[in-house]
Amino acid sequence: MDRISCDLLIIGAGSGGLSVAAGAAQMGADVVLLERHKMGGDCLNYGCVPSKALIQSAKTAHAMRTAGQYGITPVEPQVDYAAAKDHVQSVIDAIAPMDSVERFEGFGVRVIQEEGRFISDTEVQAGDHIITARRIVIATGSSPFVPPIPGLDSVPYLTNESLWDLRELPKELIVIGGGPIGMEMAQAHLRLGSKVTVLEGAKALGKDDPEMAAVVLDNLRSEGLEIVEDATASEIRGAEGAIEVETKEGRVFKGTHLLVAVGRKANTASLDLEKAGIETTRTGIKVDDKLKTTNSKVYAIGDVAGGLQFTHVAGYHAGVVVQSAMFGLPAKAKTDHIPWATYTDPELAQVGLTEAQAKEKHGDALDVVRFHYNHNDRAQAERHTKGLIKVMIHKGRPVGASIAGHQAGEHINFWAFALANNLKMRAITSMVSPYPTYGELNKRAAGTYFSPKLFESPMVKRVVRLVQRWLP
Repeated sequence: MDRISCDLLIIGAGSGGLSVAAGAAQMGADVVLLERHKMGGDCLNYGCVPSKALIQSAKTAHAMRTAGQYGITPVEPQVDYAAAKDHVQSVIDAIAPMDSVERFEGFGVRVIQEEGRFISDTEVQAGDHIITARRIVIATGSSPFVPPIPGLDSVPYLTNESLWDLRELPKELIVIGGGPIGMEMAQAHLRLGSKVTVLEGAKALGKDDPEMAAVVLDNLRSEGLEIVEDATASEIRGAEGAIEVETKEGRVFKGTHLLVAVGRKANTASLDLEKAGIETTRTGIKVDDKLKTTNSKVYAIGDVAGGLQFTHVAGYHAGVVVQSAMFGLPAKAKTDHIPWATYTDPELAQVGLTEAQAKEKHGDALDVVRFHYNHNDRAQAERHTKGLIKVMIHKGRPVGASIAGHQAGEHINFWAFALANNLKMRAITSMVSPYPTYGELNKRAAGTYFSPKLFESPMVKRVVRLVQRWLP
């Protein structure tokens, strides 16, 4: 048995684990990284990267069908689903070297491609290696949650992992789950030529602001996507190419393929956490605000920590851990400045408090302003007028922003910056945006907050009249 001692052991080479490994090793720490499957984790191989690549293929097909609005003769695209999947793989291949074993070994990281499990509170076994580390970071991520629906185990079904092996376009796709993954893949396959039905047990995009979610859902339905809410699957039956899903209400939906996208579960089962004195919760590993587990020498970051499940959160967690583990700084993880986005068309994005959350916290001291895309000249020029920005403001500072519309995921960066730096709305109105850009939406939303104070105030009008009398 090979015994290894190091400063830092990282279990999992997804976004968070790789970020910690790169940062710590380049700062001079002795780092060991374990990965039992693919470098880059879920994001590179099954999640963010492949899904956005397929969404782009679908957008291109949709643009060909809808070109008439720009004076171009529309055509029905000839979709080669296998070629679209080749495009997806080529994108993964282009990014993969950044996450490769070779690159991280170049940083000085010792990469061991084995599954790790705790054998004591300070030791982890991985294959023939027993590793003792001063600090350990668990970054094992999450996997698709497969619910115990009667009959599901007897029919073929897809998850966000197995979907990428599919080479033939589903003729009729049933998606169980109306969250971000389900809705993104539903619209993508609809635009590529599938007939798609989404079954959601509660409300589609239910974790987002209902007003903003409605903008997205209305557009999806207008494209022909069938979205059935309050429809809990109670039984699944059939065989390959002929699957039936029955809901609790007795409705039966038929399709050739089934995609299960009802959420994710933390990857903790194989870690033997109890041997290290590490407690778990219903959603993952129990951590404090420093991301430390109940074993003070072990951290947990990203999806496995049981909080927000986004790649950029794992990256943020990595920075917190590097400060703590490498420098002993009292770094703490926060969530009030973390944005997220759903990459449907139009997109849906959020940072900080939603309107409902802000009203609950701030009551009558809250201001809410809205600015619609159809008042933006660039949006008019490009026919992307469906959408709005909504900003929640308390005592002159934004405490949350919701965006539904074209490139919402890009525009939310602005408000994430404002919240992270505690900016006032006046600082935002001081910005000058080039014309015509979508970025003007943010400035105009901020201007909407001040408009009543400037244009509807009797006091302002009296002051202006008085000044005008005395100006030469």
